[in-house]
Amino acid sequence: MQPIRGTKDILPNDIEIWQQIYKIAYDEFSKYNYREIRTPILENTNLFERCIGNFTDIVNKEMYTFLDQGSRSITLRPEGTSSVARAILSNKVYVNNKMNRLWYLGPMFRYERPQKGRQRQFHQLGIECLGSERAISDAEVIKIAHNILTELKCVEQCSLEINSIGNIEERETYKEKLTEYLKKYESELDEDSKKRLERNPLRILDSKSNQVQKVLTEAPLLKNYLGKNSVEHFNELREHLNYLNIEYSINERLVRGLDYYNYTAFEIKTNEKHQQNTVCGGGRYDYLTKQIGGPKIPAVGWAIGIERLISITKDSIKKKNITEIIYIAVDNSIANYNIWHIIEILTTYQLKFELDLSNGNVSKKIKKASQMGINICIIIEKNTLETESLKIKWLRTNKQQIIKLSNLQEYIKYIKNFI
Repeated sequence: MQPIRGTKDILPNDIEIWQQIYKIAYDEFSKYNYREIRTPILENTNLFERCIGNFTDIVNKEMYTFLDQGSRSITLRPEGTSSVARAILSNKVYVNNKMNRLWYLGPMFRYERPQKGRQRQFHQLGIECLGSERAISDAEVIKIAHNILTELKCVEQCSLEINSIGNIEERETYKEKLTEYLKKYESELDEDSKKRLERNPLRILDSKSNQVQKVLTEAPLLKNYLGKNSVEHFNELREHLNYLNIEYSINERLVRGLDYYNYTAFEIKTNEKHQQNTVCGGGRYDYLTKQIGGPKIPAVGWAIGIERLISITKDSIKKKNITEIIYIAVDNSIANYNIWHIIEILTTYQLKFELDLSNGNVSKKIKKASQMGINICIIIEKNTLETESLKIKWLRTNKQQIIKLSNLQEYIKYIKNFI
């Protein structure tokens, strides 16, 4: 029996890396007073249709949607921002708090061809800063992402791209001009771009097709259709990033794949050459809450793909050393209740241990501990118990010590300094 295509088991050795990422992110979010939120995996389909947009690839091709037993259309969430916006409104969180800084970590679902760093069930770490229109909040969320990547020692492998996509009215004007231009070259577009031409022409801008990109060389640029507020907001963001010494480049074709963005759009990409190299994507969405029936709550945020992040940090994140574990090998021929006293001492000093419960003899257990790379082994045998003692073996040096049970606590206190 194999897992469903596009899903993956996360095994204990891998979880250690996930936990380190979680801790680094948690510590960074706490500094800026971001609080964790957990939204349901299941949402009404209408939420994503209204938020993401009916003409996006996500809604048209990638959502896992089904009818439940009550004939309601339910969707496994394909992204986190829509669910957070819905939670803010349905729980009226905005009534008492004008500013809400939130973060989340959880599984998302999209029906795509499985590939490196992206499964059909994937995981995103995201933040949403709700309540401010100012560009400094855009800079804040970008800085937090930059800090996390720095802590994970992979910021040098990444580059930040930013763009201003203006407001809805400015984009509509630009869409008309872009469509007018592309119509002249329709025969040179690939099939995906031809479909997008009528429904969502902006998505053609980030096409991965070299031929399409060649067509776009002389296409009109969105920046030429931005109004005063859009330009000022973007320039202010750039000034903040300059002050923070966060390097960036302006990508005038960066639009992101979701309809709810306005003003700022940004991506942090790895330096890898393959197409799927975006590790963090985000932007500003001032009208999302209004789109789903609430008041206008200006906001900005981002999401990081955990699987893709792990793929670029696997060399810099060290798995916990197995030698830190104390192995306990017990002679199965004796009924020994002293083991609970030993375990109590180890937990008192917050030392990790593994109690070998297999049926093998003590020598086999010691051999197993050595093969695992463990250094310290506590051995409980009949001959030492008769003198109310136990044996400590340091497997790397083969040194052995006999310790009285009554002295074990002092001994453990002492060796903790070497673990």
